[in-house]
Amino acid sequence: MILEIKDICKSFHQTESGILEVLKHINFGIKAGETNAITGHSGSGKTTLLSLIAGLDSPDSGEILLDGENLSAMNQGQLSVCRARKIGIVFQQFHLMPHLSARENISLPLEILNQGRRKGLHQGRSKDHIQDQTSAMLENVGLGLRQNHLPGQLSRGECQRVAIARALIIRPALLLADEPTGNLDMDTGEKVAQLLFDLVEKENKTLILVTHNPDLANQCQKIRRLERGTLL
Repeated sequence: MILEIKDICKSFHQTESGILEVLKHINFGIKAGETNAITGHSGSGKTTLLSLIAGLDSPDSGEILLDGENLSAMNQGQLSVCRARKIGIVFQQFHLMPHLSARENISLPLEILNQGRRKGLHQGRSKDHIQDQTSAMLENVGLGLRQNHLPGQLSRGECQRVAIARALIIRPALLLADEPTGNLDMDTGEKVAQLLFDLVEKENKTLILVTHNPDLANQCQKIRRLERGTLL
């Protein structure tokens, strides 16, 4: 298993209503190369679960093992390193750096990873290597002619293509996508979704996709449904 979720619980303290249990004893595993959808109504805990898997939040109890490493036992510094090396994330709202071009947004994770390796006295990638990888990824998402455009000069669909390329540029062990077509019109969303699945298959990546869209979920090999914090 590339990912193991073991008895995860997560609650939030609310001022008026006290403790809100968001996730209740979640257990499942995912094999390397599998595509998985997590569905459920708003408030069912989908995004919270994805945040825990990404190491952006910590569970109250239980364990999350990624590639044999226990994320739940890591401190913030260790989690940051693990995310930089092993986890790619595609958000609904893109979260691109507005002052950077498409090329610069895509290469940014490699630049950050390179700096970390140099500080750790490990051999970093050359600038030519980073440029070559970025150029290849730009072509993979069909943005070779738009590489010098800022996010504000790109369409929503093009921005999400940049976000997908940025998530895949580190060749992550795990790709997480949170409603990747939720901010797009139907036609653009279908094209972006097809691109995402094509690249996942081409790169043989493990995908966890959070979505309300049943058509999108049905393209995954496995579908898991969350309802009131419980996995069905």
